[in-house]
Amino acid sequence: MKPKNYNKMKEYLNLYSKKFLLYAAILILILPACSEDVLEEKPLDFLAPENAYNTLPGIKQGITGLHFSTRQRWFYGNNQPTITVMRGLGTDIAFHGEDPNSNMFLCNYVNNVTSSNTDYRNIWVWNYELIQRANVLIEGIDNSDPAIWTSEAQKNAYKAEAMFFRAFAYRLLVSFYGDVPLVTEVIRAPKTDFVRTPKAQVYAQMEQDLIYGTTNLPAPGSEEAPGRITQGAAWHMLSECYLNQGKNQLAADAATQVIEGYNYALMTERFGDRQNVVFGTGDVYYDLFAYGNQNLGNNTESIWVIQVEPPPTTGGASVEGNRTFGPAYFRLGNTPDGKKAFRGEFVNGAYTGYSDTLGRPVAWVHPTNYTAYDIWISDWNNDIRNAKHNIKRDFYYDSPGSAYDKQKINLLVDYASHYAAGTRDAMRDSCQYIYPYWMKFGDPCHYFTDPARSGGGNHHKDLYAIRLAETLLLRAEAYIGLNQPELAADDINLIRTRANATPVDPADVDLDYILDERARELYGEENRFITLRRMGKLVERVRALNNNPKNPGLNIQDYHVLFPIPQSQIDLNIDADFPQNPGYPSN
Repeated sequence: MKPKNYNKMKEYLNLYSKKFLLYAAILILILPACSEDVLEEKPLDFLAPENAYNTLPGIKQGITGLHFSTRQRWFYGNNQPTITVMRGLGTDIAFHGEDPNSNMFLCNYVNNVTSSNTDYRNIWVWNYELIQRANVLIEGIDNSDPAIWTSEAQKNAYKAEAMFFRAFAYRLLVSFYGDVPLVTEVIRAPKTDFVRTPKAQVYAQMEQDLIYGTTNLPAPGSEEAPGRITQGAAWHMLSECYLNQGKNQLAADAATQVIEGYNYALMTERFGDRQNVVFGTGDVYYDLFAYGNQNLGNNTESIWVIQVEPPPTTGGASVEGNRTFGPAYFRLGNTPDGKKAFRGEFVNGAYTGYSDTLGRPVAWVHPTNYTAYDIWISDWNNDIRNAKHNIKRDFYYDSPGSAYDKQKINLLVDYASHYAAGTRDAMRDSCQYIYPYWMKFGDPCHYFTDPARSGGGNHHKDLYAIRLAETLLLRAEAYIGLNQPELAADDINLIRTRANATPVDPADVDLDYILDERARELYGEENRFITLRRMGKLVERVRALNNNPKNPGLNIQDYHVLFPIPQSQIDLNIDADFPQNPGYPSN
């Protein structure tokens, strides 16, 4: 006799079986290793761990793969909604400017942050892919023939670099999801019995990986190539790892190793060969982000730089920075007298644009009022980070033939008198078309002066993953945890002195002040979610400071302190209990 709900059960099981087979197939495809009990044929003529990681060139290729995966997923921004979240969209510093009520970007926590959302699934999947690749490489190095190495130190350095990336991935996973499966061995077959490991154990593994790196990675300046991981990067990440656990003294000590143990120093004098080439003026903060300067030998602030810049003649990759962070000024339409507002064209070999060559941004990350105005008020005219060449606030019509050509645009004040009634959308004008634009994300020397690199609005500059200013702010945070505000103020004032800003008094230094200084110094560079979660400030500050005009505070709830486990992961895990994070529905 068939069960009462036989047809329904059959339909469900057929669907589930298909789903399981799909996930299993995907898992097998992403696994870079296989076992002989799954495939009896031995690979002989293609790259697989069994034959790729038994030579030094093969292992170097594996290291390159880890860098490539990290660069593509967390810095290039192949999936734009995901990368914008990593850069602070939906926190206290930014909201989505193109459409403040979009379902595609984090504009409403309740609607957007769900267990089926692709963006939060990507964060999970991409990091576990990186962990798998790192584990495969670590195993390959451990099992490699000693004869391929010039020394044990060389072997350990490569292993330490792979371990660094494993820790990097777990850093994101623990911050976003809390307890997550700890995987330190190669997975060679579909696995359906993962369990959530307490984050204390995950942090312990991160510590182990990073401590190994602090002694076995090359010292800064002795790495094989720009962008390779050094002891300085490992110490920095270790300091943050300790802070996440409330181990403030260890965090301060680790940061001190970076600050005092090597030749790092804040840049305080102008440098590079692109000084004054765009705006006719500049400062050392502008130079930090000028094309070609991140990897200069005399840039003592660089700790880990993501390599983007192409060779002079071959072209190279591009980065979403300009496209993501800049206002879509070119969409403004027409001038008040009906001419095209922006031409931005090459005419007889010369660029016609008066508004600077800012590329083709699309306004995906709009600074909050807190970021764009409030944190600058006390030192508006002094702090070089707020200078016109560092934050572009003035835009001009670029429209030869128009009476408004080269006139400053002030839509908030003038559009009512200049434009016909009903022809302007005030929200688009201020959220999408014109708003303060951090020039650290621009590459004004290259969009139109080098058409081969103009791309789709992206730029081609190297990116800082870690620089010394952030290390100083990590140590300041540790000092606050140790109730040593004087020492915290000393570190913060090193940064503020470089910025020509008023020194902060120790009595005024707390976690909120450090967050303010991080926003001034590191806007768009730090992973703001990690910082806010570490300090226990995410929900509080989003509610108070995110002024999305269609959804102030983004409807954030207390349970959003963690994001949901992807439902696809829970569905796949049929042989072990895998609970959802609190506050989210369990399907």
